[in-house]
Amino acid sequence: MSAALESSYRELEQRVAGLTAELAASRSERLALADRLETLIDLLPGGLLVLDRDGIIREWNSTAESLLGGPLAGRRWRELADRLFRDGRADGTEVRLADGRWLAIARRPLEAEGGLILLINDVTETRALREALARRERLSAMGEMVAALAHQIRTPLSAALLYASQLGGGQLDGETRERFAGRLTERLRHLERLVDDMLAFARGGALRGEAFTLGALFEELQALLAESLESGALRLEIDCHDPACGLSGNVRLLAGALANMVVNSLEAGGGRARVDIVTSTLEEGGIRLRLGDDGPGVPEDLAERIFQPFFTGRADGTGLGLAIVQATVRAHGGDIRLESRPAGGALFIIDFPPPPLADALPSGAENLASEGAEHE
Repeated sequence: MSAALESSYRELEQRVAGLTAELAASRSERLALADRLETLIDLLPGGLLVLDRDGIIREWNSTAESLLGGPLAGRRWRELADRLFRDGRADGTEVRLADGRWLAIARRPLEAEGGLILLINDVTETRALREALARRERLSAMGEMVAALAHQIRTPLSAALLYASQLGGGQLDGETRERFAGRLTERLRHLERLVDDMLAFARGGALRGEAFTLGALFEELQALLAESLESGALRLEIDCHDPACGLSGNVRLLAGALANMVVNSLEAGGGRARVDIVTSTLEEGGIRLRLGDDGPGVPEDLAERIFQPFFTGRADGTGLGLAIVQATVRAHGGDIRLESRPAGGALFIIDFPPPPLADALPSGAENLASEGAEHE
């Protein structure tokens, strides 16, 4: 009996020793894996922050410390973001720091723990290269347009010179002189519009990131169209899902682009038009703006060309209006397209990206900061 017990005890001892050895080996492997992972994270070219459910920084790598400056242990992301981005601005998922650097910040939730991972990359040089490339492309496009621009200017200029020469003859009666003076003024204004449109197109898209709301955008638009609205020539219906919804860019420039489209509707409708603007939220958080009118619409064979510079269906058009609208929308990170409308008229769809950290301007970072504080 005692021999059997002793044998069982020794067998149990051996099993315990084996399990202990296995646990020790497993722990050693986990520690080695953790060391390798820590080294790998530290060597990442981008910064990495791990926030707990209270928005406090618990883990980080050396790149994050270098990008954000100073020790990060135990700091609240909201407070850090407020300090770093107070004088900055936002553009899409990128934020400009007060010192001029641009950082791209991506977020990934830690669902099990209720925290958040932030991935941070310095994209200052990338943005500079993109802007230089965009400017080069605009200059190239300008070169291709010179011949077309010369033709566009020559026609109204020749007409203006003809009317001016007639006015200087001294043989016109008062009514004819007044008619010629009106036509001369009209041609000169056409030239002015052409030059203004060309300059707007050439400047393209670098915008200062300013925060504004849909409500402010539509107020600016109505102010630009006040004369047509008061005269009754224009009936403008705006159905805004959320006037407080934020955008980033230049509210006057964007309102001017929308006004350009409304004026197109007026001209296509013979001086009278009804224009409906409806906004909504896209699934990914962006904003959709639908602008439709009750005019004759755009012929199908012309639909693909309407955004091309110098393409126009009107004898007195510059052909730059919708090209400028498209450039302005793209400068705001958006996209514009023409869609068919079974009921008639033209329908333009403008999609803007999610209010880029931009509800948070001027700091450009409040949204990011709030991400880390959602769990407080």
